[in-house]
Formats: sequence, structure tokens, C-alpha cells
Amino acid sequence: MFPFLWIPATVLASFFQVARNGLQRSILPTAGPWGATLVRFLFGLPFSLAFAALAAIATPAARAHFTPEFWFGATTGALGQVLATAALLVAMRRAGFAVGTALQQSSLPLAAILGLIIFHDRLNAEAWIGVAITTAGLAVLTWPKGAMGEQPVSGAAFGLGSGLCFGFSLNAVRHATIAMDAAHPLFAAVACVAVVQAMQSVGLLVWIGFRHPASLAAVGRSWRESLAAGFCGAVASALWFFALALAPAAPVRAVGVVEAPIAAIAGRRFFAERLHARQLIAGLAVVVGVVMTSLR
Repeated sequence: MFPFLWIPATVLASFFQVARNGLQRSILPTAGPWGATLVRFLFGLPFSLAFAALAAIATPAARAHFTPEFWFGATTGALGQVLATAALLVAMRRAGFAVGTALQQSSLPLAAILGLIIFHDRLNAEAWIGVAITTAGLAVLTWPKGAMGEQPVSGAAFGLGSGLCFGFSLNAVRHATIAMDAAHPLFAAVACVAVVQAMQSVGLLVWIGFRHPASLAAVGRSWRESLAAGFCGAVASALWFFALALAPAAPVRAVGVVEAPIAAIAGRRFFAERLHARQLIAGLAVVVGVVMTSLR
């Protein structure tokens, strides 16, 4: 009915995602990467459950289909998202907030390739040229000369690792959402968010409780920031999954690259970071590639 509704949903998701990342980064020094990752899912779960309940009330004809296809996509997507989030937070600390966010956009070409190989999504020739341009821009950002942060090269490696995990997670969650209820994408999106975040919260609580108990205490002390991060994360995830239910992962992630300039502004405003000309040019190349990919 509204074939391009995924575009504004993706843009809004990017705004909320930058806000969530900034709040998580503020918790990172005390809670560590795993504790800051837990914040996204645990404190976002109550909001996700509320969104799912509202969506179920608004769409009484919707039904959740917990098929093997759904559980495969939801489980693997949940794991990929956890690993991607932890890697992204480390990248932001080592290479800078804006650079880490830009490197995360490597999920665009990776999502396109994984979508083709695993899930048989198709893109046209113009879109693949856009993917190539985006990849070239990311290659420059991979070695950020004079970047903010104490270890920019290892930060770049974590950023690319985050992109790989996000690329897989995007495809897996997209197909889990479709498997749940393809006829009601909004309900399926928020219901899938709730199920995925529940699995992520339980898994991380068990893992951190055994391996990093001090991180749980640090998360508890930062409950205000954690609650705000959870809300922003829940809204962002619901919007991302809604967009993914309407369009393939690659173009959704392409439009989502608007997150990069938003993060650059936020990095300068809140973390006193500055980008160099080389990084700005590479970022422009990423934007050009993204526009071509989104016009698939």
C-alpha cells in the first residue's frame, strides 16, 4: 500500500540509533563493551514488549507464526546483532565515534553479498556499482590517518567486524520477520524485535553474570542512561525491522547510512571529535554509493 514507507522509517531509525550509540558509549568506560551491549537489549525489552502489545491490538488479524524458518533467522540474527554491537562500541572507543559509525556501514556491501548468496535477494547493475563505490569509501576509512582514539587501526578492524555481523543480522532478521507474518509487516517487525531482544537479554545476562559480574553492577549504577539507551534502541530496532519487512536488507542499510553524518555531528558536539579532509571525502563517496544502491 505504501511501497516507499521503509525510507522514512529507516531515516528515523538512524536518528534513534545514533542517540542509543552515544548513550551506550557514555556507559562503556565503567561497564565495558559487554555491559554496554547488554544495556541496549535488557533496558529496551520492556519498551519492545509494549510496542508488540500495541501492534497486536491495532492489527487483530495478525498472527505470529513461530516456524523453523522464523527461529533460525531470529536466533542467528540475535547472535549476530550482539556481536556487532560489542564490536561497534570497541571501534567507537578506539577509532572515534564518527569513524566507528562510518565503518559500521561496511554492512551495506556485506548485506548485499550475503543477501545474494544466502537469501537470493537481487539487486540491479546500478545498485552493485553503488555497493562498489561505498566499499571504496569504506576502504579509505579503514585506515583513518590521525583519527580520534588511541588505536585507530584496531578500531577499524573492529568496525569492519561489526559491519560483517550487522550485514548477516540484517538479512537473517528480515527473513525472520517475513516468516512470522508477511501480511502484517508492522506487527511482525515489533513482535520479532521483542522475541529477539528477549533471547539477547537472557543470553547476555547469563554470560556476563558468569564472566563479568562487575559489569552488571556498573550497568545498575548507570540506570538512567541505560533506560534512555534502551528506549532509543527499542524504537530504532522496531523501525529497522519494519523497514526490513518491506524491502531487502541492502537498500534499507543504504538509506541508513544517513547515520554517518548524524554521528559526525554528534561526535563533534558531545565527544569533541574532529574529522580530517581525507575522512570527509571518503564519507562523501560512501553517501554517493548509498544513493545509487537505494535506487535499485
